[in-house]
Amino acid sequence: MKEKKKIDYSLLVLFVALIIFGLLILSSAGVAVGAKDFGDSYYFVKKQIFLGLIPGIVGFLFMVNINYIHWKKYSLILYLLGVILLIVIFIPSIGQNYHTSAKSWLNIFGFSFQPAEAMKLAFILYISAYLSEMGEYLREKNNFLLTLAVSALPIFLIALQPDFGTMLIFCAILFLLLFFAGAKYLHLFVLSVVGLFGLVVLLLSASHSADRFTVFLHPELDPQGKGYHINQAFLAIGSGGIFGLGLGNSIQKFQYLPEVHADSIFAILAEEMGFAITALFLVLLLAIILRSYQVAKNSENEFGRLVACGIISWWTIQSIMNIGAIVGLLPLTGVPLPFVSHGGSALFINMLALGILLNISRKKQIRES
Repeated sequence: MKEKKKIDYSLLVLFVALIIFGLLILSSAGVAVGAKDFGDSYYFVKKQIFLGLIPGIVGFLFMVNINYIHWKKYSLILYLLGVILLIVIFIPSIGQNYHTSAKSWLNIFGFSFQPAEAMKLAFILYISAYLSEMGEYLREKNNFLLTLAVSALPIFLIALQPDFGTMLIFCAILFLLLFFAGAKYLHLFVLSVVGLFGLVVLLLSASHSADRFTVFLHPELDPQGKGYHINQAFLAIGSGGIFGLGLGNSIQKFQYLPEVHADSIFAILAEEMGFAITALFLVLLLAIILRSYQVAKNSENEFGRLVACGIISWWTIQSIMNIGAIVGLLPLTGVPLPFVSHGGSALFINMLALGILLNISRKKQIRES
């Protein structure tokens, strides 16, 4: 008998396909904006490759070869560093909003990135470590409330930016980690009710969020104003039909649809590739989700199981929020589509998380010699 460990290569192939597909769509979607704003039609895809993908591959190779269990003892340090970066955002001249209502970017020595992206991974590692140590004690009310208190600080800081889309992602990740860790259904139900009440309060208190919710309910209202974004997205998707206009032939990317290289990129995908290829893309995402949860199920310990569940829940929630908003099933929140939308720092962090996920997939396989 001898032991051999290997990663889940099927999952790796699925992610490689997703990344290549994302670069292909980004190379088309960002052409008009890149040429207009930067004098380079391929500005966004080049930036994605050189600032996101290449460093991300290096980070991925490092993470995939480091036993994920080591991150358990460093998770608190990473969590605190993430909190510090979220606080630094509020320092004038360092924190930036970059044409959004949320001050969610850091600009240090000319390099810009979103601390919340790094915090997603740090949050998952720390809360997973915390819950794996708590075990069955989580079912006690006081320990459940203590977990919520421990998790609250980054969520509160992101709400202050205010970046409600990212805040909702953190809340959903926390809820699912509590569910996977075995929290009582009654506690989760009460948390859901309180969370929905808090969301309503936020919608009523923040005019920007209220406007987005109103547009979600009535996209036909003010099509040249507050409803412009979603109506142009609908037009792009409808124009694609079954087989699309062809790669590179989008009309909406020419200064009609906002943020074509970022949170609106799914609309360009549907316009150029049509329903047929878009459906295959969704099947690819579903295959990744199911295969990743299988990795979590087969994990050798509770920490690995929760980290894997947290990582794929993060990507799943964010994908649903992005695609759901573009097709009109959810309000617009401005969150990007993982591995597809432009964002070098986001892709880099996603690649680190992918390395950890595939390291968790390493399991002992017994072979007879």
